[in-house]
Amino acid sequence: MPSVHALVLTGYGTNCERETAFACRSAGADSTVIAHFADLIQERLLLHDYNFLIFPGGFLDGDHLGGAQAAAVRFTSARTRSGLSLVQEIRRLHARGGLIMGICNGFQLLVKLGLLPGLQDRPAQRCVSLSHNDSGRFEDRWVHLQCRPDSPSVFTRRLERIYLPVRHGEGRLVVRDAATLKQIEAGRLIALQYTDPRGEVTQTYPHNPNGSPLGIAGLTDPTGRIFGLMPHPEAFNHPTNHPAWTRGSTSIPGTRLFAEGIDFLKQNDPPEALVLS
Repeated sequence: MPSVHALVLTGYGTNCERETAFACRSAGADSTVIAHFADLIQERLLLHDYNFLIFPGGFLDGDHLGGAQAAAVRFTSARTRSGLSLVQEIRRLHARGGLIMGICNGFQLLVKLGLLPGLQDRPAQRCVSLSHNDSGRFEDRWVHLQCRPDSPSVFTRRLERIYLPVRHGEGRLVVRDAATLKQIEAGRLIALQYTDPRGEVTQTYPHNPNGSPLGIAGLTDPTGRIFGLMPHPEAFNHPTNHPAWTRGSTSIPGTRLFAEGIDFLKQNDPPEALVLS
């Protein structure tokens, strides 16, 4: 059975790396390392040694120019000693069969790097972004979520519903045009949607805390191995995290999303690595 070696990547302004690493270890990863992105540039560690890459939440590079925008410039322009940019190194990890997960600010980074939604005709282009909430304010609340049964996401494939906290100011998905949104929907790339307490997908505030179209809370790429979401699964890693735990309320913890990905890696031998330019 393959081992799972997770890397939680941090930067200036990241603030959820410890909870994310704890959730990953709790979900069954064989090893979990927290490292600064500069460690990749200086090759103090190599992405080749990991098969699960996670971008945690926070305010990477201060969210200058917008959520994860300055960070996206860094990841595109900074070069490792091998001459590749960080985003090229990340694509190589994915080509080897690895998993990539971006949470909140990490989701913002994935879309701005063009890694999500990974449309077939525009696999490396930025065609969506995450902008200011319709409420005009930072939202910190728990939300009901539906895991789309038709999504290829390996993280949500065996889940139906989940209850998680959100805490973001820029979580509303925006798309280049109506045709792009139709492509995302037709390609089954919507992995998570905000719902009301009855389980109906909603645009209504506060159940949809940011106004994302189609209630989109998370996206996957066509392979199902890149996953980005605005809610924080790492923040629900124990029953006592649930806001109504003293009243006996329980639900699937957020660590289950990590566990699904880890189980996928352990049950599937990676494909032969591809050489990317």
